[in-house]
Amino acid sequence: MEQLSSLKKHINSISEIKQMTRAMELISTVKARRARSQLNKTMPFFALCAETMVELRDAGVVINDPFFQLRQKKLGETWKIGYFILTGDQGLAGAYNMNVVATAEHHIRDKMVDNIRKGLMTTARLFVAGSIGKERLIHAGFDVVADFRYPISEPTYYLARDISDYIHDLYATEKLDLVYFIYTRMESAISMKPVVTRVLPVNPDALEQVIPPEYLKRRGLVTGSSIEYLPSAEDVVNYLITTYLNGMVYGALTEAYASEQTARMTAMDNATESADDMLQKLTLQNNQARQARITSELSEIVGGAEALADQPAQNKTEGEQSEWQQVI
Repeated sequence: MEQLSSLKKHINSISEIKQMTRAMELISTVKARRARSQLNKTMPFFALCAETMVELRDAGVVINDPFFQLRQKKLGETWKIGYFILTGDQGLAGAYNMNVVATAEHHIRDKMVDNIRKGLMTTARLFVAGSIGKERLIHAGFDVVADFRYPISEPTYYLARDISDYIHDLYATEKLDLVYFIYTRMESAISMKPVVTRVLPVNPDALEQVIPPEYLKRRGLVTGSSIEYLPSAEDVVNYLITTYLNGMVYGALTEAYASEQTARMTAMDNATESADDMLQKLTLQNNQARQARITSELSEIVGGAEALADQPAQNKTEGEQSEWQQVI
Protein backbone atom coordinates (compact mmCIF):
# COMPACT_ATOMS: atom_id res chain seq x y z
CA MET A 1 0.00 0.00 0.00
CA GLU A 2 2.76 2.39 0.92
CA GLN A 3 4.64 1.63 -2.32
CA LEU A 4 1.52 2.16 -4.41
CA SER A 5 0.75 5.45 -2.67
CA SER A 6 4.33 6.65 -3.18
CA LEU A 7 4.18 5.80 -6.89
CA LYS A 8 0.94 7.74 -7.34
CA LYS A 9 2.47 10.82 -5.69
CA HIS A 10 5.55 10.49 -7.92
CA ILE A 11 3.39 10.20 -11.04
CA ASN A 12 1.38 13.29 -10.08
CA SER A 13 4.60 15.22 -9.44
CA ILE A 14 6.14 14.28 -12.80
CA SER A 15 2.85 15.09 -14.57
CA GLU A 16 2.89 18.61 -13.09
CA ILE A 17 6.52 19.09 -14.11
CA LYS A 18 5.70 17.92 -17.63
CA GLN A 19 2.89 20.45 -17.89
CA MET A 20 5.25 23.20 -16.77
CA THR A 21 8.07 22.23 -19.18
CA ARG A 22 5.59 21.88 -22.03
CA ALA A 23 4.20 25.36 -21.35
CA MET A 24 7.69 26.84 -21.17
CA GLU A 25 8.62 25.08 -24.40
CA LEU A 26 5.66 26.65 -26.19
CA ILE A 27 6.46 30.10 -24.80
CA SER A 28 10.12 29.77 -25.78
CA THR A 29 9.11 28.60 -29.25
CA VAL A 30 7.10 31.77 -29.81
CA LYS A 31 9.87 33.98 -28.41
CA ALA A 32 12.54 32.16 -30.41
CA ARG A 33 10.56 32.55 -33.62
CA ARG A 34 10.08 36.26 -32.96
CA ALA A 35 13.72 36.73 -31.99
CA ARG A 36 14.87 34.85 -35.08
CA SER A 37 12.70 37.06 -37.26
CA GLN A 38 14.18 40.13 -35.59
CA LEU A 39 17.68 38.74 -36.11
CA ASN A 40 17.03 38.14 -39.81
CA LYS A 41 15.87 41.74 -40.16
CA THR A 42 18.88 43.00 -38.20
CA MET A 43 21.57 40.89 -39.85
CA PRO A 44 21.85 42.90 -43.12
CA PHE A 45 22.55 46.08 -41.14
CA PHE A 46 24.87 44.29 -38.72
CA ALA A 47 26.74 42.61 -41.59
CA LEU A 48 27.01 45.85 -43.60
CA CYS A 49 28.54 47.68 -40.62
CA ALA A 50 31.16 44.96 -40.24
CA GLU A 51 31.68 44.57 -43.97
CA THR A 52 32.40 48.28 -44.38
CA MET A 53 35.42 47.91 -42.13
CA VAL A 54 36.62 44.91 -44.11
CA GLU A 55 36.25 46.83 -47.39
CA LEU A 56 38.31 49.72 -46.05
CA ARG A 57 41.08 47.29 -45.13
CA ASP A 58 40.97 45.63 -48.55
CA ALA A 59 41.09 49.00 -50.27
CA GLY A 60 44.27 49.88 -48.34
CA VAL A 61 42.64 52.88 -46.69
CA VAL A 62 44.70 54.10 -43.72
CA ILE A 63 42.59 55.74 -41.04
CA ASN A 64 44.55 57.63 -38.41
CA ASP A 65 41.95 57.44 -35.72
CA PRO A 66 42.29 55.96 -32.18
CA PHE A 67 39.29 53.74 -32.78
CA PHE A 68 41.08 52.10 -35.71
CA GLN A 69 44.63 51.92 -34.32
CA LEU A 70 45.86 49.37 -31.77
CA ARG A 71 47.60 51.15 -28.91
CA GLN A 72 51.19 50.24 -28.21
CA LYS A 73 52.41 49.14 -24.78
CA LYS A 74 55.92 49.09 -23.35
CA LEU A 75 57.33 46.48 -20.98
CA GLY A 76 55.71 46.72 -17.56
CA GLU A 77 52.69 48.70 -18.79
CA THR A 78 49.12 47.49 -18.41
CA TRP A 79 46.51 46.50 -20.96
CA LYS A 80 43.10 47.69 -19.78
CA ILE A 81 40.63 45.26 -21.33
CA GLY A 82 36.84 45.45 -21.18
CA TYR A 83 34.65 42.41 -21.77
CA PHE A 84 30.98 42.88 -22.60
CA ILE A 85 29.47 39.50 -21.83
CA LEU A 86 25.90 38.68 -22.83
CA THR A 87 24.14 36.09 -20.66
CA GLY A 88 20.52 35.58 -19.63
CA ASP A 89 18.39 36.59 -16.67
CA GLN A 90 16.68 33.20 -16.49
CA GLY A 91 17.84 29.63 -16.27
CA LEU A 92 16.31 26.44 -17.69
CA ALA A 93 18.18 27.00 -20.95
CA GLY A 94 20.48 24.00 -20.83
CA ALA A 95 24.17 24.90 -20.89
CA TYR A 96 23.59 28.26 -22.61
CA ASN A 97 24.70 30.53 -19.76
CA MET A 98 27.46 28.25 -18.50
CA ASN A 99 29.02 28.01 -21.98
CA VAL A 100 29.23 31.80 -22.27
CA VAL A 101 30.71 32.13 -18.77
CA ALA A 102 33.24 29.35 -19.39
CA THR A 103 34.31 30.97 -22.68
CA ALA A 104 34.81 34.30 -20.90
CA GLU A 105 36.84 32.74 -18.09
CA HIS A 106 39.13 30.88 -20.49
CA HIS A 107 39.71 33.89 -22.74
CA ILE A 108 40.50 36.22 -19.83
CA ARG A 109 42.96 33.82 -18.26
CA ASP A 110 44.63 33.04 -21.60
CA LYS A 111 44.97 36.76 -22.31
CA MET A 112 46.58 37.40 -18.92
CA VAL A 113 49.04 34.55 -19.38
CA ASP A 114 49.94 35.72 -22.89
CA ASN A 115 50.58 39.29 -21.69
CA ILE A 116 52.72 38.07 -18.78
CA ARG A 117 54.93 36.24 -21.28
CA LYS A 118 55.33 39.53 -23.13
CA GLY A 119 56.23 41.38 -19.94
CA LEU A 120 52.90 43.22 -19.75
CA MET A 121 50.24 43.48 -17.07
CA THR A 122 46.49 43.04 -17.60
CA THR A 123 43.39 44.41 -15.93
CA ALA A 124 40.09 42.91 -17.05
CA ARG A 125 36.81 44.67 -16.31
CA LEU A 126 33.66 42.70 -17.01
CA PHE A 127 30.42 44.34 -18.13
CA VAL A 128 27.86 41.56 -17.88
CA ALA A 129 24.33 41.69 -19.25
CA GLY A 130 22.15 39.14 -17.46
CA SER A 131 22.04 38.26 -13.77
CA ILE A 132 23.07 34.61 -14.10
CA GLY A 133 26.44 35.29 -15.72
CA LYS A 134 27.08 38.24 -13.41
CA GLU A 135 26.56 36.18 -10.24
CA ARG A 136 28.77 33.37 -11.51
CA LEU A 137 31.63 35.66 -12.53
CA ILE A 138 31.48 37.64 -9.28
CA HIS A 139 31.64 34.36 -7.37
CA ALA A 140 34.68 33.36 -9.46
CA GLY A 141 36.49 36.51 -8.32
CA PHE A 142 36.46 38.60 -11.51
CA ASP A 143 36.16 42.40 -11.55
CA VAL A 144 32.51 42.72 -12.57
CA VAL A 145 31.15 46.26 -12.95
CA ALA A 146 28.08 46.35 -10.70
CA ASP A 147 26.56 49.47 -12.29
CA PHE A 148 26.27 47.83 -15.72
CA ARG A 149 22.75 46.41 -15.67
CA TYR A 150 21.27 45.67 -19.05
CA PRO A 151 19.00 42.76 -19.99
CA ILE A 152 19.23 41.05 -23.36
CA SER A 153 15.54 40.13 -23.42
CA GLU A 154 13.52 41.90 -26.12
CA PRO A 155 16.51 43.98 -27.35
CA THR A 156 15.84 47.31 -29.01
CA TYR A 157 18.00 49.64 -31.06
CA TYR A 158 17.63 52.32 -28.37
CA LEU A 159 19.11 49.93 -25.79
CA ALA A 160 21.93 49.08 -28.18
CA ARG A 161 22.64 52.77 -28.72
CA ASP A 162 22.90 53.38 -24.96
CA ILE A 163 25.42 50.56 -24.60
CA SER A 164 27.28 51.74 -27.70
CA ASP A 165 27.64 55.27 -26.31
CA TYR A 166 28.86 53.79 -23.03
CA ILE A 167 31.52 51.75 -24.82
CA HIS A 168 32.51 54.73 -26.96
CA ASP A 169 33.11 56.91 -23.89
CA LEU A 170 35.13 54.24 -22.06
CA TYR A 171 37.44 53.79 -25.04
CA ALA A 172 37.69 57.47 -25.97
CA THR A 173 38.74 58.42 -22.42
CA GLU A 174 41.30 55.57 -22.45
CA LYS A 175 39.67 53.78 -19.53
CA LEU A 176 39.81 50.76 -21.82
CA ASP A 177 42.45 49.82 -24.38
CA LEU A 178 40.63 46.82 -25.84
CA VAL A 179 36.94 45.94 -25.98
CA TYR A 180 35.71 42.39 -26.55
CA PHE A 181 32.21 41.03 -26.99
CA ILE A 182 31.43 37.53 -25.73
CA TYR A 183 28.04 36.20 -26.78
CA THR A 184 26.38 33.19 -28.39
CA ARG A 185 26.11 33.04 -32.16
CA MET A 186 23.55 30.89 -33.96
CA GLU A 187 25.31 28.82 -36.59
CA SER A 188 22.07 27.01 -37.38
CA ALA A 189 18.66 26.33 -35.85
CA ILE A 190 20.16 23.63 -33.65
CA SER A 191 23.79 24.76 -33.35
CA MET A 192 24.86 27.65 -31.12
CA LYS A 193 28.41 28.59 -30.23
CA PRO A 194 29.89 31.18 -27.82
CA VAL A 195 32.21 33.56 -29.67
CA VAL A 196 34.74 36.21 -28.67
CA THR A 197 34.98 39.24 -30.97
CA ARG A 198 37.21 42.27 -30.59
CA VAL A 199 35.07 45.33 -31.20
CA LEU A 200 37.58 48.11 -30.44
CA PRO A 201 39.92 49.01 -31.88
CA VAL A 202 38.31 47.88 -35.11
CA ASN A 203 39.71 44.53 -36.20
CA PRO A 204 38.67 43.79 -39.81
CA ASP A 205 40.29 40.34 -39.76
CA ALA A 206 38.11 39.24 -36.84
CA LEU A 207 35.01 40.91 -38.27
CA GLU A 208 35.39 38.99 -41.49
CA GLN A 209 34.94 35.76 -39.52
CA VAL A 210 31.58 36.78 -38.03
CA ILE A 211 29.98 38.07 -41.23
CA PRO A 212 27.63 35.43 -42.71
CA PRO A 213 28.86 34.28 -46.14
CA GLU A 214 25.72 35.49 -47.91
CA TYR A 215 26.46 39.06 -46.75
CA LEU A 216 30.18 39.04 -47.43
CA LYS A 217 30.22 40.90 -50.76
CA ARG A 218 32.34 43.66 -52.19
CA ARG A 219 30.55 46.93 -52.82
CA GLY A 220 32.83 48.79 -55.17
CA LEU A 221 35.97 49.51 -53.16
CA VAL A 222 39.12 48.07 -54.74
CA THR A 223 42.77 48.24 -53.75
CA GLY A 224 44.25 51.64 -54.54
CA SER A 225 40.89 53.37 -54.90
CA SER A 226 40.88 57.10 -54.36
CA ILE A 227 38.25 58.02 -51.81
CA GLU A 228 37.01 61.53 -51.16
CA TYR A 229 35.57 62.17 -47.69
CA LEU A 230 32.79 64.76 -47.40
CA PRO A 231 32.48 67.04 -45.52
CA SER A 232 35.78 65.82 -44.03
CA ALA A 233 37.57 62.58 -43.29
CA GLU A 234 37.18 63.17 -39.53
CA ASP A 235 33.41 63.61 -39.81
CA VAL A 236 33.05 60.50 -41.92
CA VAL A 237 35.14 58.42 -39.53
CA ASN A 238 33.19 59.67 -36.49
CA TYR A 239 29.91 58.77 -38.16
CA LEU A 240 31.29 55.46 -39.32
CA ILE A 241 32.55 54.38 -35.90
CA THR A 242 29.29 55.37 -34.20
CA THR A 243 27.19 53.49 -36.74
CA TYR A 244 29.55 50.54 -36.58
CA LEU A 245 29.30 50.33 -32.78
CA ASN A 246 25.52 50.63 -32.85
CA GLY A 247 25.26 47.86 -35.41
CA MET A 248 27.69 45.57 -33.58
CA VAL A 249 25.94 45.97 -30.24
CA TYR A 250 22.46 45.56 -31.68
CA GLY A 251 23.48 42.54 -33.72
CA ALA A 252 25.14 40.87 -30.71
CA LEU A 253 22.14 41.56 -28.45
CA THR A 254 19.67 40.21 -30.98
CA GLU A 255 21.68 37.09 -31.74
CA ALA A 256 22.27 36.39 -28.04
CA TYR A 257 18.55 36.70 -27.31
CA ALA A 258 17.61 34.43 -30.20
CA SER A 259 20.20 31.89 -29.07
CA GLU A 260 18.94 31.94 -25.49
CA GLN A 261 15.32 31.35 -26.49
CA THR A 262 16.30 28.58 -28.88
CA ALA A 263 18.43 26.94 -26.19
CA ARG A 264 15.56 27.14 -23.69
CA MET A 265 13.10 25.74 -26.22
CA THR A 266 15.42 22.79 -26.87
CA ALA A 267 16.04 22.23 -23.15
CA MET A 268 12.33 22.26 -22.34
CA ASP A 269 11.59 19.90 -25.23
CA ASN A 270 14.19 17.47 -23.88
CA ALA A 271 12.78 17.84 -20.38
CA THR A 272 9.26 17.10 -21.63
CA GLU A 273 10.47 13.97 -23.42
CA SER A 274 12.31 12.85 -20.27
CA ALA A 275 9.13 13.40 -18.25
CA ASP A 276 7.21 11.25 -20.75
CA ASP A 277 9.76 8.45 -20.38
CA MET A 278 9.60 8.65 -16.60
CA LEU A 279 5.79 8.63 -16.63
CA GLN A 280 5.77 5.49 -18.79
CA LYS A 281 8.13 3.69 -16.40
CA LEU A 282 6.26 4.86 -13.30
CA THR A 283 2.90 3.92 -14.81
CA LEU A 284 4.22 0.43 -15.53
CA GLN A 285 5.52 0.12 -11.96
CA ASN A 286 2.21 1.43 -10.63
CA ASN A 287 0.25 -1.15 -12.66
CA GLN A 288 2.52 -3.93 -11.46
CA ALA A 289 2.18 -2.83 -7.84
CA ARG A 290 -1.59 -2.56 -8.18
CA GLN A 291 -1.77 -6.00 -9.78
CA ALA A 292 0.36 -7.44 -6.98
CA ARG A 293 -1.94 -5.90 -4.39
CA ILE A 294 -5.05 -7.28 -6.11
CA THR A 295 -3.42 -10.72 -6.31
CA SER A 296 -2.57 -10.55 -2.62
CA GLU A 297 -6.11 -9.53 -1.71
CA LEU A 298 -7.56 -12.34 -3.85
CA SER A 299 -5.26 -14.83 -2.15
CA GLU A 300 -6.48 -13.63 1.24
CA ILE A 301 -10.13 -13.92 0.15
CA VAL A 302 -9.62 -17.44 -1.21
CA GLY A 303 -7.78 -18.47 1.94
CA GLY A 304 -10.56 -17.07 4.11
CA ALA A 305 -13.23 -18.84 2.07
CA GLU A 306 -11.43 -22.15 2.39
CA ALA A 307 -11.14 -21.65 6.13
CA LEU A 308 -14.86 -20.95 6.39
CA ALA A 309 -15.66 -24.03 4.28
CA ASP A 310 -13.66 -26.29 6.63
CA GLN A 311 -15.31 -24.92 9.79
CA PRO A 312 -18.86 -26.55 9.37
CA ALA A 313 -17.32 -29.98 8.76
CA GLN A 314 -15.27 -29.63 11.92
CA ASN A 315 -18.31 -28.59 13.96
CA LYS A 316 -20.31 -31.60 12.63
CA THR A 317 -17.57 -34.03 13.68
CA GLU A 318 -17.41 -32.53 17.15
CA GLY A 319 -21.26 -32.86 17.49
CA GLU A 320 -21.21 -36.57 16.54
CA GLN A 321 -18.53 -37.25 19.12
CA SER A 322 -20.62 -35.52 21.81
CA GLU A 323 -23.76 -37.67 21.03
CA TRP A 324 -21.71 -40.90 21.12
CA GLN A 325 -20.40 -40.01 24.58
CA GLN A 326 -24.00 -39.48 25.85
CA VAL A 327 -25.10 -42.93 24.60
CA ILE A 328 -22.25 -44.56 26.44
